[in-house]
Order: sequence, then structure tokens, then C-alpha cells
Amino acid sequence: MGMGKLSYEECRQRRLEENKKRLDELNLVHLSRSLQNLSPKSSPMKKVNPKPRAAEKEWVAVRRSARVANNPAPVYVQVKAPRLETPRKNYGVFKGRGLWNRVYASEEARAYALEKAEQLVSEKLDFRYPTLIRSMLPSHVTGGFWLGLPREFCRNSMPRRDEMITLVDEEGDEYPTVWLARKNGLSGGWKGFAVTHGLVDGDAVVFQVIKHGVLKVYIIRANDKSSKET
Repeated sequence: MGMGKLSYEECRQRRLEENKKRLDELNLVHLSRSLQNLSPKSSPMKKVNPKPRAAEKEWVAVRRSARVANNPAPVYVQVKAPRLETPRKNYGVFKGRGLWNRVYASEEARAYALEKAEQLVSEKLDFRYPTLIRSMLPSHVTGGFWLGLPREFCRNSMPRRDEMITLVDEEGDEYPTVWLARKNGLSGGWKGFAVTHGLVDGDAVVFQVIKHGVLKVYIIRANDKSSKET
């Protein structure tokens, strides 16, 4: 064991001495020291051409004709031009009464129409079908032409969703209208029905649901009272 250890150490020592001699012959030690002493060269900077400075704006007096040179400078005001309305074609849209020619019913005439409507329902109409009596107001037959119906009647007898409802008058003519379930009322198409039948404030209108989406309509005129009295 001791002899093997000494021989190994001797071999190792010889190799170190040989390597040192080779380094001295190659002069690598001095070369590495000289490289460490050299400072790194900085990369050459690019030359940047300065941008030409923009020429400063100069305010120059506006040249004016000698004829108006002494007059004050004009002041311009923006004026909104009137909008030109092009005539629209009439595609079967009914022109109803405006607010200027509304007809207002008296309390006696309104009560008379309601009484006749209740008499019609009790004596002539089939009680098995849901029925509603609606006294016309100015908002129903002029201006907005919106007909709202009682919530209880709508909940029990009208569709739960928006759809088309057909109004059938006493002559059998049909008028499609738009039913808005959330608002409980008739919208588009009701104006055409009201204007065609000349509905005015105070008239009593009877609606009877004869089947899903179809209402039979009966009209009792409020002005019938005044005409009969005369």
C-alpha cells in the first residue's frame, strides 16, 4: 500500500512539472497577464445628424383691398340651415285627428254609451266568451293612439307574449293589430281601426274574445244620445 502511494505521487509530480514546462515554452502565463492589462475598446458611436429646426411661423397681415382696408374685419356667425323635408309617400297609413280638432264627450254622453254597451253584453252577447267594455279617452283615439287594457282581463284572456291580434268589426272586416303583452295594450294597427271607424272620446267599445288572437268588436256611439234627443 505504501509503495503504491509513493509511485502515484511521483507520477503526479512529474506530470505537473511537464505541464509547467510546456506553459513556459508557450509563454501562456505572460500572454494572459498582458490581456488582462489591456482595457476594452469602446465601440465607435454613430454620428447622429441633427434634425433641421422648423422655421418659426410668422403672422402676416392679410392683404386687403384698398377699398375695404379701413372697414372693420368681418365677423362670421354659424347659422343652422333649415332642414328641407321631402314629401313622403302614403303607404296606406291612416291620418288621424290631431290635437287641434279633438272631440270631448260630456259626462251624460259617456254614461249613455256605457249603459248601452252593458245592455248589449247582457242581452245579446254570449256570456261564455270573455268580454270587456272600454270607454274611449282622447289618448285612445287621438294623438298617441294607445289602447291599454285592464291587467286582470289581460292576465285571464289575452296572450302572454307579444303577437298579432285580429280585430273583427260588426261588418266582419278584419284589422290586424300589435299586442304588447308586457304593456297590456294594443299599439300598431289600433290607429287604423280607430280612425276608420271614427271613434271619438266617450264612445264605448266592447271587446269579446271569440278565440285565441281574435277579438270581436262592437261600437256604441256617445253622440247617439244627442242625435236621439233632437
